[in-house]
Amino acid sequence: MFKKQQVIYLAGGCFWGVEAFISRLKGVNQTEVGYANGIDLAPTYEKVSTGKTGHAETVKATYNPEIISLEEILENFFRIIDPFSKNRQGPDIGTQYRTGIYWQEDSQREAVMRFLSKKQRQFKKRIVVEARPIGSFYPAEEYHQKYLEKNPQGYCHVDLNLIDDKEFDHLSREEYEITQLSLTEAPFANRYDDFFKEGVYVDVVDGEVLFSSEDKFDSGCGWPAFSKPISDDVIIKHRDFSHGTTRIEVRSAKANSHLGHLFHDGPGGSPRYCINSAALKFIPKEDMLNNNKNKK
Repeated sequence: MFKKQQVIYLAGGCFWGVEAFISRLKGVNQTEVGYANGIDLAPTYEKVSTGKTGHAETVKATYNPEIISLEEILENFFRIIDPFSKNRQGPDIGTQYRTGIYWQEDSQREAVMRFLSKKQRQFKKRIVVEARPIGSFYPAEEYHQKYLEKNPQGYCHVDLNLIDDKEFDHLSREEYEITQLSLTEAPFANRYDDFFKEGVYVDVVDGEVLFSSEDKFDSGCGWPAFSKPISDDVIIKHRDFSHGTTRIEVRSAKANSHLGHLFHDGPGGSPRYCINSAALKFIPKEDMLNNNKNKK
């Protein structure tokens, strides 16, 4: 079952830092940088950099409104922009660096305008953040996508230390990058690929039970494979258009952790939930039995 995802477009200066910040918000499932609301029908970074195309460097954010509201996203967005500066953010100057909130659905308009009205009442200076429907959005070149993940020391006008990651302090770097940044671990070199003990697999972030060893099988793909989750209610599925393909991403329902992807190439065309080991923690059957005895 696909749960409703929503999309909002945010322009806040150089899109490298804005994307890195927004992508880390719990409930934001996917981000993509690009050029929005310009006049050129084939924008490139070189063209947009002239400031003559009318485009704004923009982040397309796909989010789960059951986990994070649009207002929460905008509150975080306002933490990293100067809403009073026109055509400038940090040291970057030009119309391509203007700030803006561009909605995809009419139902989002009211929330955006209400938020901006509330913010304006808090300040004497005039807020100059654009607010309008998205007219056009062209994905930026591949080297701009997830730029700061590829180049951790790269330029960024956004203070990424503003992100509150305390709830993820118990995760290793790999666990954090996979569950929160949607990265993928190496095949055949992860802890649960060739592992078939009896027990259950829980979300490494919050301990929610996700999969059972009874449904695990050896697919030869290099990652743990399951025929089904322990319940349809514990996962979220949505379409993933990254890397030039269309796939079905699998996330945990409660913690919104990126888990992996769903394919239909299992035995006889059955489902194959291809899951990152680092997104899971295994609980042996004997530990489950002992816990149950202690509760009695």
